[in-house]
Amino acid sequence: MAYKYIAKAWKRPKDSYVGNTMRKRAVRWRRQPAILRLDRPTRINRARSLGYKAKQGFVMARVRIRRSGFRKQRPVSGRSPKRMGVTKHKLGKNMKMIAEERVGKRFPNLEILNSYWVWEDGYYKWFEVLMVDPNQPTIISDKDINWICNRAHKHRVFRGLTSSGKKIRGLSRK
Repeated sequence: MAYKYIAKAWKRPKDSYVGNTMRKRAVRWRRQPAILRLDRPTRINRARSLGYKAKQGFVMARVRIRRSGFRKQRPVSGRSPKRMGVTKHKLGKNMKMIAEERVGKRFPNLEILNSYWVWEDGYYKWFEVLMVDPNQPTIISDKDINWICNRAHKHRVFRGLTSSGKKIRGLSRK
């Protein structure tokens, strides 16, 4: 029952109590490391909907990504081309996938399950990434999540098999 009201508040965070709380948290988050392991998720309703359970083997991490478009380096030497191709380039990945990949490099023994947006300001975006330890006995015995223990799902984030990776590749998602 409470998750319904939490989800409603997060639908329009600027209009609800969430916006005021998160603005204060963002001040602290800017001073923290770019990738930080968490004890519990900030958005419990979103984490639960993506498969999070409060038990051993589930790990959360918050990632800070710098917001901006993609800008190429100007030519330094030689002639200056008529159309240098510096601005208006687009990245091939969205920020959510970049966040997942960075966490995947930081925690190589864990598998990335999914991620969700937490907050953004003028300079940064924060995502929380849900990870699973495939070698944990509680995960192996859990019938809902033990599919991730299969070797076919190893390093799935780098192969574009998470939800944001499938979105970029134009595949259907659940």
